[in-house]
Amino acid sequence: MNRLLLLVLAVIMSGTMSINARTVKFAILADIHVVPGNVNDSILHSVVAEINASDADVVVVNGDLSNEGSDRELANVKRTLDELTKPVYVLPGNHEDTWSQSACKTFNDIWGQDRFVFEIDDLVVAGVNCGPYMKMGDGHIKQEDLLWLDKTLSERITEGKRFISFCHYPLSSDLDNYEDYLAVIEKYPTITHVNGHYHTWKRYKANYKVDCTMTRALYMKDKTFGYAEMHVTADSIKFFEKVLDQPLKLKYAYAIDNYLKKGYQQAPLPANAKVSLVFRDDASIFTRVGIDDKRIYIGNSLGYVKAVNKADGKVVWQYKTDASIFSRPAVTEKYVIVPTADKRLLWLDKDSGALVKVHNSEAPYMADGIIADGVLYQGGGKSFEAWRADGSKQLWKYTDINNYCQAAPVVDGKEVFFGAWDTYLRCLNIKNGKEKWRWNNGKNNNMLGPGNCVPVVCPDKVIIVAPDRYMTAIDRKTGKTIWRNNSHKFRESLGVSQDGKTAYAKTMDGELVAVSTEGSDYRELWMVDAGLGYEHAPCIVLEHNGLVYMGSRRGIMVAIDAKEHKKLWEYKMGSSEFNGWEIDENGDVYTSLIEGVVWKVHID
Repeated sequence: MNRLLLLVLAVIMSGTMSINARTVKFAILADIHVVPGNVNDSILHSVVAEINASDADVVVVNGDLSNEGSDRELANVKRTLDELTKPVYVLPGNHEDTWSQSACKTFNDIWGQDRFVFEIDDLVVAGVNCGPYMKMGDGHIKQEDLLWLDKTLSERITEGKRFISFCHYPLSSDLDNYEDYLAVIEKYPTITHVNGHYHTWKRYKANYKVDCTMTRALYMKDKTFGYAEMHVTADSIKFFEKVLDQPLKLKYAYAIDNYLKKGYQQAPLPANAKVSLVFRDDASIFTRVGIDDKRIYIGNSLGYVKAVNKADGKVVWQYKTDASIFSRPAVTEKYVIVPTADKRLLWLDKDSGALVKVHNSEAPYMADGIIADGVLYQGGGKSFEAWRADGSKQLWKYTDINNYCQAAPVVDGKEVFFGAWDTYLRCLNIKNGKEKWRWNNGKNNNMLGPGNCVPVVCPDKVIIVAPDRYMTAIDRKTGKTIWRNNSHKFRESLGVSQDGKTAYAKTMDGELVAVSTEGSDYRELWMVDAGLGYEHAPCIVLEHNGLVYMGSRRGIMVAIDAKEHKKLWEYKMGSSEFNGWEIDENGDVYTSLIEGVVWKVHID
């Protein structure tokens, strides 16, 4: 009997050892940037054929499948990836998330979801989307994905299991909440993280602990086409470069070490300033807040519109839509108007959240609308609309746009001004929607246009900043350029003083630049280095009661004295990007961060 038991145990141990000793092989594609008809489009077919002929067990496509995330590009690359005969798991990258014409919905429609988990032998493998979502920003892992990953790993990681992490971004300062992600995966036996994004090979440590590898793009600067392979055994992880039609070449092999975590030291606030957390959601928030005397209104990444009580932070009501919400709810006396990425304009009862009216559209809404004199001015996908704020009638619709609108428009006098991601800033007549003029910076690259800038509108000019890194003044009557200046690294973050005489721009070097809105030349009034370092969050700049508020890509709010031209204080509200600012009837300032939090700033 004892001999039989020993024999059974030997067989079991032999089986376990054979599983763990087997080399599990991953083929990893990243940054393939396929556009219908480009070279990468053609080469990808050859790469797919080579992977099919290999002994790889599974294929992971680790983001940046396309250039602009358009429906046409995604459908095209999906057809080629469907030629793979091995299991395939696909993640989006920043090129799918930032400029998506479908508000990131088409990716999910095609591949089912923007995250994955699977098991192979003793390995649990998971990948998550990491943005940025529909605007320039750092990478960010959605709050619901952090919760999902923790729950998933707690259920799947049993004794003897090991974890491998995938996302498009490196686990570093490129990902604003990478420490929150690390806090999850540190609970489990994580043996490696794999990312792309930088089109190069690199081995690095995440906070001195997790071994990470950045893998090559489809096309590299050395003019080679190829992909990566990862081979995992019981005691080793090896990464190989596979140049098309050439043998494997070993790049890295490594193990895991320990680390020390770094923290942020919060400086004390001045005695007259109080900053308080109002609400923490279980999902990410991509919208600025709508606000009235009692409530805050937000939309989140799970498609919920929520009304939150300002006094106690409790959810009063919520309404579920079918896609992530990127547009701020607009608030009237009776309604909360929500432009949705599932192609609807919703009028919800402000007190109950019940659906009162709905308008179906041809394209997703991703822009903030504004209400002026009882009219909603709302940018859409290839359109700009004017509605009676009660939803009873569409007053006009402008359709001569070749891409989607994103930033809030500005209504001033008889005109409305807005940018779109087709390179143009436009001025329309508010009564009939007729175009008065359109302005372009001379470039035909959509990504360099004023698509996500709220313009500063003055009596004689309109001032904008854009990803071409210029500040530009445009003649309000004619749409002709008055001046352009690139003495600082301007991008998309802009605001105006309460008296209208100063335009404020946050630069990519973390500076606040104050420029006169008067005169016919660029005239810089002053500049303050806010100490933020590299910056690209498109959060608007707000002046209120003598303070200029800036929001960073890393959750740091900065307050600058508008008269003394100096930084007064900063406060870290989180790790992710600010969405924008709103002021309520009491003069308190509210803001939301992508990680799913809403804060209030009160100044005595």
